[in-house]
Amino acid sequence: MEAGLDRRIADMDEQTALPRQNGELVFAAPWEARAFGIAVALNEGGVYPWRDFSHQLAMEIAAAERQGVPSSYYERWLAAMEKLALAKGLITPVELEKRTAEYASGMDDEHHDHHHHRHAGA
Repeated sequence: MEAGLDRRIADMDEQTALPRQNGELVFAAPWEARAFGIAVALNEGGVYPWRDFSHQLAMEIAAAERQGVPSSYYERWLAAMEKLALAKGLITPVELEKRTAEYASGMDDEHHDHHHHRHAGA
């Protein structure tokens, strides 16, 4: 996927730049990779221009920094995606709430699993 990544996505400015290690995209947990993939797929599907997403992401990051709330890059990413999905009418607030609850319970399972298997295949 990396090779086909749109230049605009790969070259976001410093504030919104994708976390990388040795030039490779890094995801701390599987859900982060999924959130990344969804945002890219929605852009490729013509749901929103990438500049809308990166602008929303920059606003989320700035807001988090102002509030001093510790949050990861991909938590901001997810928040940006949710706001765009609502703004574009892709999802209703009720649906979003339901999905978020399902996602959160799945994330807990994954979180424990992630730590358990961290060194497998290393």
